[in-house]
Amino acid sequence: MIIVRDIFQLQFGKARDVIELIKEGRELFKAAGYPIDRVLTDITGEYYTLIMESRLENLSELETVLGNPPAGWRDIYARIVPLVKSGRREILREVE
Repeated sequence: MIIVRDIFQLQFGKARDVIELIKEGRELFKAAGYPIDRVLTDITGEYYTLIMESRLENLSELETVLGNPPAGWRDIYARIVPLVKSGRREILREVE
């Protein structure tokens, strides 16, 4: 099992806007086999941090979805991009 964390630093004051857009996209990704299991925001540390966390069986599942994003995602993505300062992805193996 792998855990994928997409970690975003958002523009100041834009967390609620991004969360609403993620809610729109969540069902699209779930239908495509890439569930967004958790959406997390900061309590401490760097302000306006948002994390989307997904659990997948293997890297092949991730490659499939990233290579062929669900219909409608590009529109949501285009609306998210201006609200994000930076981002990164962590891919972890679940050991227990």
